[in-house]
Amino acid sequence: MSEVEVFLDDTPGEVRGVVSRDGRFERLIIQREDDPPEHRLGARLTGRVMEPDVAFRAAFVDLGGAGKPGFLPLGKREAIRTGDIIEVEVTAEPREAKGPVLKRLGAGQGRPRLLAPGPDVAARLRALAPGVEPITGVPAIQSSRDAEEEALAASDFFAEWALDVAVQRTRALIAVDIDYMHIAGRDARKGRATANRQGLVQAARLIRLKGWGGLVAVDLVGTALDPSQIADMAKTAFAGDDASFGPLSRFGLLQLALPWRTRPVEETLNEPGGRRSATTRAIDVARHLKHALLSDTTIPRLVARCAPDESAGAAPLVARLGPRAGLKADPTLQAGRFVIEEG
Repeated sequence: MSEVEVFLDDTPGEVRGVVSRDGRFERLIIQREDDPPEHRLGARLTGRVMEPDVAFRAAFVDLGGAGKPGFLPLGKREAIRTGDIIEVEVTAEPREAKGPVLKRLGAGQGRPRLLAPGPDVAARLRALAPGVEPITGVPAIQSSRDAEEEALAASDFFAEWALDVAVQRTRALIAVDIDYMHIAGRDARKGRATANRQGLVQAARLIRLKGWGGLVAVDLVGTALDPSQIADMAKTAFAGDDASFGPLSRFGLLQLALPWRTRPVEETLNEPGGRRSATTRAIDVARHLKHALLSDTTIPRLVARCAPDESAGAAPLVARLGPRAGLKADPTLQAGRFVIEEG
């Protein structure tokens, strides 16, 4: 039975939840205070149909809040008209330039509005790890930072299996490359089988950690592979993810599809070009300062020095950390760099 740990990091501006299984991060949930509640996974709303799209068997729905309208896929026999008032649930959060994906619950009444918000971070942690008490404080902050680092990485190396797993996302799909370095003296066939089994497990874990979905193409180790054996490995690795599996190609390529659920971690943290956003950098200052304050409660006061632009964004967050926390704008520091010192 796997060992499960759950961490809850409640930092001003942002709450993070982390799930770790057998010492490896599997989930990183991030919810920000300025996120539209209408777009949170699981939110229930009353919406107004704006425009049915006959070609895609879908409709755009006004949800009454800021941001993009919702996208509602329709069944083959499902009819809908412009102006219809319906009750919907968010099944996938916004990503890239897309609005949230919706599921129709039935007829609605009144103006477009939020009826019930989706579960918060604590509730989602309870659903993912029932009965496990969240760890808070310094360990939670450190775990959230470590999980973020792994979620943003493009590859990972696992020395125990001599395995390198790269997981990268393009506009079209998620590409997984499993590389195995054969160790002299070991059975090559068993080594390849272990590499594929563990490679699929780690790829599935990393995709969950990143919050990704869509088409996945996995380049396995070797070509003369047993399709039934690989299918069993893949179903075990992606158990609980609602994955749909395609056939194994003669080139050792496995394809599957995963439903989108949450906004990808990198889109929450970064600007489109990959640079950390101003909001993320401001929360970084608050999170590191909170970590320092909790790590040593004997220091009367700690001050974070950061670039003026980040200081402006971080000021209201740092103020919520209490009288021991201070902030100074330092024009000599570059964006993204800060110093925490006694003050």
